[in-house]
Amino acid sequence: MFFTPHITVACIVHAQGKLLVVEERIDGKLTWNQPAGHLEADESLIAAMKREICEETGLDLTPDYLVGVHQWTAKDGTPFIRFLFSCEIETCCSTTPQDSDIERCHWLTPMQIMESTQLRSPLVAESIKLWQSGSRHPLTLLHWFESPPQTPY
Repeated sequence: MFFTPHITVACIVHAQGKLLVVEERIDGKLTWNQPAGHLEADESLIAAMKREICEETGLDLTPDYLVGVHQWTAKDGTPFIRFLFSCEIETCCSTTPQDSDIERCHWLTPMQIMESTQLRSPLVAESIKLWQSGSRHPLTLLHWFESPPQTPY
């Protein structure tokens, strides 16, 4: 059996003391999540994050920092490795989700999100906690190679 974790990206988008969450229907239930999604083939982590933000919110944003990496296994046994980014913008701007799975977006305080019973996964709250702790790493930690580097062998 092969270990094949789902590689995902998520972004804490912050403006005026509020965070942007997307509301999506999962198994018939409305849930909240950060703008997030799966890494696609031949895509860098930053490109995946930019694409997911645009698809889920309609905003053209580039992450400022890597906040951290979470490893998590869902209740159904699905393993995830989630790269968490952050983005600071000046104002809580309007959104226009492009992804049909997204019902709407909300600008909420971290407390409003953390107290909610409709978080998509525990990673939503854990991501906010990590971001609130001040964890910020330069994007230069991530390296993307268009093709595999040549080995001397």
